[in-house]
Amino acid sequence: MRRRTFLAGLAACVASAGAARATEIFDPQTRTWVPYDPQRAAQYYRMHGSVPADFTRQVVTFRTAEVPGTVVIDGNQHFLYFVLGGFQAIRYGIGVGREGFGWAGIVQVGRKQEWPTWTPPPEMVERDPKAAQWANGMPGGPENPLGARAIYLYEGTRDTIYRIHGTNEPWSIGLDISSGCIRMNNDDVVDLYDRVEVGAKVIVLMQGAALYRGV
Repeated sequence: MRRRTFLAGLAACVASAGAARATEIFDPQTRTWVPYDPQRAAQYYRMHGSVPADFTRQVVTFRTAEVPGTVVIDGNQHFLYFVLGGFQAIRYGIGVGREGFGWAGIVQVGRKQEWPTWTPPPEMVERDPKAAQWANGMPGGPENPLGARAIYLYEGTRDTIYRIHGTNEPWSIGLDISSGCIRMNNDDVVDLYDRVEVGAKVIVLMQGAALYRGV
């Protein structure tokens, strides 16, 4: 499968499925683009026990001048790349922010946390009763929306409030669904967490960036 999507954006990390923007995936059987929305994604996950194969972790050819250990995020395609060198990278499927929360830029890994506490920002507490009950922080665990690991993105010494994190909704990979961060399934974020170093560069591409030209 290949897919075309709209890079939506980041602000707070968590959103309800009802707020998600539909994307599309290519169906090789019908040779057509078909909607891939939360309902279809959840149904696919129930039937197969995983997300579509294209969103699973795999080593791919990746032309870039960036050094090994760099992270490149292509929200258009719902992929995160961990550069290995030798024109190869590990590609992971991701969920990104819904429409209206887009951003792009170069940041770095400021810190990492296993089974992180999730504290919703004040604006989310105001608009979401479910978030309000965790205004003082939700302890890490299987039900925590940040999942098994969190990688905190900084600009210099400043926490940007953006994270790469796991999820308690593994079916949501491949969707424009969050109101904030880059989400991965828990197995993948644990794998990335063990590989990426504090201080590593993280490049978030603008909508429509052409990866085949290199980064």
